[in-house]
Amino acid sequence: MKRKMKQTLSIAVVAAVSVFVAACAPSAPATPAAPAGGGAAPAAPADTAGAPDEVIEMVLSGITTDAGKEGTDHFIELVYEKSGGTLILNHFPDDQLGHNRVTFESTIFGDIDIAIGATGNVAVLYADLFAFDAPFLFLNEEQAHAIMDGPVGQAMLEGMGSVGLKGLAWFENGFRNLTNSRVAARTPADVQGMSVRVMENEIHIAAWNAFGANPTPMAFAEVFTALQQGTVDAQENPLGIIYGNAFQEVNQYVSITQHAYSPFLMVMNLDRWNSLSDMQRDALTSAAREAEVWQRNRVQELDAEILTAFAEQGVTVVELTLEEKLAFQELVLEAGVFDLARSRMDNPDLLDQMLEQLAGMN
Repeated sequence: MKRKMKQTLSIAVVAAVSVFVAACAPSAPATPAAPAGGGAAPAAPADTAGAPDEVIEMVLSGITTDAGKEGTDHFIELVYEKSGGTLILNHFPDDQLGHNRVTFESTIFGDIDIAIGATGNVAVLYADLFAFDAPFLFLNEEQAHAIMDGPVGQAMLEGMGSVGLKGLAWFENGFRNLTNSRVAARTPADVQGMSVRVMENEIHIAAWNAFGANPTPMAFAEVFTALQQGTVDAQENPLGIIYGNAFQEVNQYVSITQHAYSPFLMVMNLDRWNSLSDMQRDALTSAAREAEVWQRNRVQELDAEILTAFAEQGVTVVELTLEEKLAFQELVLEAGVFDLARSRMDNPDLLDQMLEQLAGMN
């Protein structure tokens, strides 16, 4: 049954990609054409064997956030430039080819070349990503970036080869924050008894139970109506998703809890990666690193704009202090939530390495 389901999924994605590519993607030119808005096409450089690299078109499944889409477009431009026009990435954003787990599975199968998605949705495919579900693991952006760019983050990217993927980069979704209709929440006491919509994620659920809240798993498409009708009091998401879905219209209190860091992960089908020339692989690696930094900065810019918009709309925004975050973190530790994350990981020592590095930053 499982094999049949995978075959069905693969056929569905291939059909979707074929339709979209036929409708939207240009045919591979004999002489590479520059991306829209960008000057003359560069000459295709030769690879290490002396033969010119062929022009290759690939399918990239993108994400739904503004910063994510802009960062992906920037990555595509960099890849084109750095590969001498021999790599053309056709971008399908906004889950056009399926939600994160579907597109990652399709990338493993080879139906999609490159996918970007939230770690919380694809940890079932690569279990060490469960580490990022541990709330209040990171207390600020500096800590999160230090881990992503350090030995642990790079080890996770390299480890994806075990499931047939090449890890390319860590884009940023942002920290998850709390919105609610009851109180300007700053402390665990403020969320006591509060019904909070959460993802179907046992680590998140365990954490909100530890805070004394009433975590309520619910499909994302139902959240706005549930908040509007009072079915739940609160929800938690990065600022870009909060603003993009107008949750502030039905939740007038926004608490910058930064209770969970939510990275986006960029991966590529490993066989496809291995089929490229050294020059093309170098182009992808270099472009991914540059786009990673650019996209993270863009998230910070957009978050600042969102907070300004909230102020103009009369939304009450409170930013938790370090001491207030530590009060939540203490409850997480007492409830064994980090241990729960470890139990879901293939290499739980990676979480221990994170904590060791973070202890040196406090």
